This record gives sequence, structure tokens and C-alpha cells, in this order.
Amino acid sequence: MAVDVVTFGCRLNAFEAEVIRREAEGAGLSDTIVINSCAVTNEAVAQARQSIRKLKRERPGARIVVTGCAAQTQSAMFAGMAEVDRVVGNDDKLRGEVWRKAREAFDLGAGEKIAVSDIMAVKEMAPHLIDGFASGLPRVFVQVQNGCDHRCTFCIIPFGRGNSRSVPMGAVVEQVRALAARGHAEIVLTGVDLTSYGAHLPGTPKLGMLTKQILRHVPELKRLRISSIDSIEADSDLLDAIADDARLMPHLHLSLQSGDDMILKRMKRRHSRRDAIAFCDQVRRLRPDIALGADIIAGFPTETEEMFSRSLDLIEQCGLTFLHVFPYSPRPGTPAARMPQVAGPAIKERAKRLRAAGELALRQRLQAEIGATRDVLIESEGQGRTEHYLPVAITGAEVGSVVRLNICGSDGERLTTSSVSSPSLTGRPSTPRLLRIP
Repeated sequence: MAVDVVTFGCRLNAFEAEVIRREAEGAGLSDTIVINSCAVTNEAVAQARQSIRKLKRERPGARIVVTGCAAQTQSAMFAGMAEVDRVVGNDDKLRGEVWRKAREAFDLGAGEKIAVSDIMAVKEMAPHLIDGFASGLPRVFVQVQNGCDHRCTFCIIPFGRGNSRSVPMGAVVEQVRALAARGHAEIVLTGVDLTSYGAHLPGTPKLGMLTKQILRHVPELKRLRISSIDSIEADSDLLDAIADDARLMPHLHLSLQSGDDMILKRMKRRHSRRDAIAFCDQVRRLRPDIALGADIIAGFPTETEEMFSRSLDLIEQCGLTFLHVFPYSPRPGTPAARMPQVAGPAIKERAKRLRAAGELALRQRLQAEIGATRDVLIESEGQGRTEHYLPVAITGAEVGSVVRLNICGSDGERLTTSSVSSPSLTGRPSTPRLLRIP
């Protein structure tokens, strides 16, 4: 066996898993399991620890290496586990020489167990073109940014990822061009704080400029999607692209976190409730069919029932379709962990109510799609996704293709279709040309 990578957490970790596999196998490692961990909640860390123990029982002869955000922030804890052979830092995991040193240490049966460097000292970011993505894989990710310069009071991620840094625009465009040439229909731009893209590059380009450059210089790309953004940092070029180019998918996921202004202030967020609603109204004017999702934290310290109710009704106020709910989890070393905490049962109950409201919002959006014609990316046998990232039950279409479908119903979780028409040649939605509204 070669190298197996078990990934927890975000899309960025999923992308980096391919880099890890390539570099570790290139270094000559074999029969090795890499746990690419997440630190966003206590539960995520616990899941990584449980998986380590389970995998060691199943494959007692395999070496286990732990990396990712939790390994960066809690390296000593993982190193103290008898099942773990090595702990590799979050930036170190992307460098081949680190994996060569790991192999040498394993071969000699000696060496330090922890290989974690100072993540805050990392200032630049190298592009990583993934050769391991299978040709024709429907959707692939391109990492354009890493780290975060902000210090939200609940968040441990800057200490796992370091400060913000970006891949130069030219390198990103070349990656996208190469991936499109291999037949990947949809590319997702991903990062830790995506809307901070370019702040430390020469000329300080923004995410909107990067998006326009990709769309302009890679005309063969069928679909471009943007992962989670901070709405307060969305620039005018990004809004232009949302309004004017149908190849940029009408789906945004927003880092909102709360609907209450006092809680937002205590989180050290940079937007208000009014800002969030105004942004959603603005992008809906620019792209009337856009689907919006958001991260919401339930039970942040000091959150009262009245404060929580403002998060609950933000779903309707912002017209959200997708909801990612985080029950608040105190992360050691963060300011929020020292604030007065909400009782655990109340956090769970609020998270349950948020999820129920999110499920209702999704069902309503699915119902509203009936009668529409959508271009659907076939992800696997039996399922595809529309431009709006809505799931579609579909059989008989080639995986990786984009086909135009008539939406005839919904089972409450996915859209259903009456027929499969000819493949879409452009991947463009069948809506009229979009007009930018100031």
C-alpha cells in the first residue's frame, strides 16, 4: 500500500490532501496513513483522535502521520498518542523535503516525532497544480489563498493556518487553464479568507480581478464557482462578474456567523446585521436567481434567546438556501473561550432549530425550481448539481458532463427531472442575458 489521506474539515483541506498524497508518495513513503485534521471545533479534533485509534486497530502495521490545523495547534497532544508516528505542521505538509525526512526517520527508527514549524513566519504561497485529479472529474478545487489576518474571537484557524497569503494571478490562471484542458467542467476557487485575496501581492489585486482574469483568459472553462466569502470584503469587480458572466455560478456561501449586532461585535466581525441583509439584497438584484448559503454559530458566549432569534430570522431576511450550522465550541486560547458561556443543552437546542430552519429553506427553494430548465453538472452516477448547487437525482448521463434538464419535481432533498436532453455546449444557464443593476 502507498499513502492514504483521511481528510477532515474544509474544502481547502480536501484540495491539500492531493498535494500531501503526491509529495508523500514522491518521497517514497508506503503503508502510511495521513490524518489531515481540522481544528474548527472540539468535535472535529475528537473525530480525528477517534479515527487515529480506529485506523491503527484496523491496520496495525501502518505508520500514522497527523497533519492539518489541529496538528499545528495541538501538536504535543497528537504526539502523545501511542498510535501516532509523526506530527507534521500545516505548511510543512505541502513540502516534499518534510516527507523525505519523515521517511528517513521511519527507516532509521529514530528522530523527532514532531515536525511543526512556525506557521506565523510563512509569508508566501506557492501554487500547487494537482496532477492526481482524475481526468474528467466533474469538480476540482484551486487553492488561491491561505491564512487569515483577522482575529475573530471564536476562531483558532489563524493559528493553524498563519497570516493571509495568496497565489499570484498568473499562476492561478495557468492552473485553471490546465485543469480545463483536462476536461474538468467546474473549478472552485478556495481559500481560508478568500475575499482577502491579493492583499500582499504586488499591485494588491482583489478576488474580483482574479475572477475576471480567469473568465477572460480561459474561455474554454465551462463553470467557475467561488467558495465561502466574507461579504463585507466583496469588491466591485466581483459584483460585476456575478452580474455579467453566466459562467460564474449563481451561488455564494457567506461567513455571516450571527444575526445580532452585539454578538457580531463580541465576535469581532467586521459587518453588521444591516450590512449582511444589504449585501444579499444587492447580489439578488444583480443576479435574481442566485442561491445564498451561510455559516451561523449557535450559542456564542453571552447569546440570549432574543439575540439567537435574530440569527434565526436572518435566514428569511437574507433569503438563505443553504445553512452550515456550528454549535459554539470554545477553542483554547481564543478570547471567546474566556467569555461567559451558554449552557450546553441550550447550544444544542438552538443548533437544532437553526438546522430545521435551514432544511425548510432548502425544501422551499427546491420546490420553487419546479418548471425551470437548468444546466446540471453530473457528479456521479445518480446525482448532479445545478448552477445554484442544488442537488438533482439523475440517471443515464455521463459523469463529468453538463446537461440541460427540465426540473419536474422534488423529493424534499433533491430535484427530480423528467428527461435528459443533449449536453450543454457552454455550461451556461438558460436564463436571459444578465443585466447589471447599480
